[in-house]
Amino acid sequence: MVAVNSTYSTNTYYKAAAAAASAPGAAATTPAAQAGTAQKAAATVTLSDEAKAALAAKDFAQVLADARTKLVALLKDAGRTSPLEGEQLALDLSSLDPRELFAMASDDSFSEDERAAAGIEMQRRFEAALAGPAALAKVTGSFTGLYKAAAEYLDSLGPEEKAGADWIAGRAAVTEGQKQLQADSKTLPDAGEDDPVALYLALVEAGEQIKPRPIADVATTARKTLDALYAEANAAGKVPTFNKTTTIGTYIDMSKFDSRSLSAIVLDKTGKFSADEVSAAQSAMRGKSGAALVAGFQNAAKSSDPTAFSQNIMSLFGAMSPEERQAAGWSEAFYQAAVDSYTTTSKLTQMFAQAGGDSTGFMAWMGK
Repeated sequence: MVAVNSTYSTNTYYKAAAAAASAPGAAATTPAAQAGTAQKAAATVTLSDEAKAALAAKDFAQVLADARTKLVALLKDAGRTSPLEGEQLALDLSSLDPRELFAMASDDSFSEDERAAAGIEMQRRFEAALAGPAALAKVTGSFTGLYKAAAEYLDSLGPEEKAGADWIAGRAAVTEGQKQLQADSKTLPDAGEDDPVALYLALVEAGEQIKPRPIADVATTARKTLDALYAEANAAGKVPTFNKTTTIGTYIDMSKFDSRSLSAIVLDKTGKFSADEVSAAQSAMRGKSGAALVAGFQNAAKSSDPTAFSQNIMSLFGAMSPEERQAAGWSEAFYQAAVDSYTTTSKLTQMFAQAGGDSTGFMAWMGK
């Protein structure tokens, strides 16, 4: 296990976020997440293949300009001059795509605080991508899914970041980890100090991973977003409504809000939202959680592993914040049911194999 000396420890992939704050122009290559995922559990950017291709084709100078434009707008909307508050991220940077975030972290046209904020967001995204698989690894004991998630996440980043020495070293370490796991999936690989997965696990164990934005701050942002949508509808001479079938008003589509923002509205701990807004957010949250469960079931149906669905539930649960779980109605009892299902099915599969069967036969016996 990698020793933890600070938030970014000795691993170059994490250290990049800190470097952005201390060295103008330093190329911060902390991973920028995604995953997610169920949340993707905490508001990351999901792009179509066409959109990804268009972004990849953009000149990096344009990426820098776009990052600057978005940041200025976000700061203005939040009434802030800095994205940091007491060295903590105080601005929602989820609307920046990975290339824009890397540009913000690595270019000295951005202030020290801005580069540091980008580095924190990059680390947050990487950690969000690993949260679900890490929770699953605790139950199953296997690290294979965790390293697979890290590899997929790193491979999703922009070409400028992937050309950097930190990305190359981190990706090589993950590849080495995957190689070792082929021989023993339940022993944490020894892939050197550049292994971002081992460092992530060490940070979690030390309680030093990036904490999510306070739910009250998320609620404030959601309130401003809703008010802006209402103002836009009114300016067009139409009444804003949550009625999807409206023919005379402007439909306010809550499904476009990320899960954590929806959770802030549903829970409404700050009393900022109307009963109609809470109801619409509850409906959207149920839709997202339901879609995640259906996707998990469909994925499991294609697998030869009878424990796949329970594993998918555990991973989704682990990727969600406590507020998201509460808003979606995903209780600890629901999670424990998935754990119990996994444990029981795993034991039955093992007993079936010991009795002379195999996994294929077991799946046929189970009716799959």
